[in-house]
Amino acid sequence: MERTRTPRQPAAGRADTPVGGWIRGIRNSGFSLVMMGILVLAVVVLAPSLRTYGEQRQEIDRLKAAVTDQQDTVDHLKSERERWNDRTFITTQARERLSYVLPGDISFLVINDLKLPVTGRGGDTPVSTDIQSTDVDWLTSVFASVMTAGLAPEEASP
Repeated sequence: MERTRTPRQPAAGRADTPVGGWIRGIRNSGFSLVMMGILVLAVVVLAPSLRTYGEQRQEIDRLKAAVTDQQDTVDHLKSERERWNDRTFITTQARERLSYVLPGDISFLVINDLKLPVTGRGGDTPVSTDIQSTDVDWLTSVFASVMTAGLAPEEASP
């Protein structure tokens, strides 16, 4: 005797409910349960490792940025050191910072130049139109200054 198969008919109400209909159609086999268990286990095992990996990458990026900044500082200091190896630069720095002059040069220092009041056209004191004369002979004072500087005792050189 031969059996004839009849095609399965959908159960009543299955085709009518679109929500949840596909869930009922899934058959839970042992293989799919094992695969889902392995997937969950993989997520549980790998999640902390991935977090640690992310933190380590951030730390590496931060350290690379710090190394780059320090390398820039080292390059700047090397160029500064090379500048200080130049005799002209040293001479310029000594003149500017320490007010040194070479033998034969004339140095002018202005003392107290900022304490004088600056007055414009509308200043507090009116401008005098009178010609003033002084009682000091300027030629005599210049000659006395030159003689005083020329006759000063020489300092002993070390």
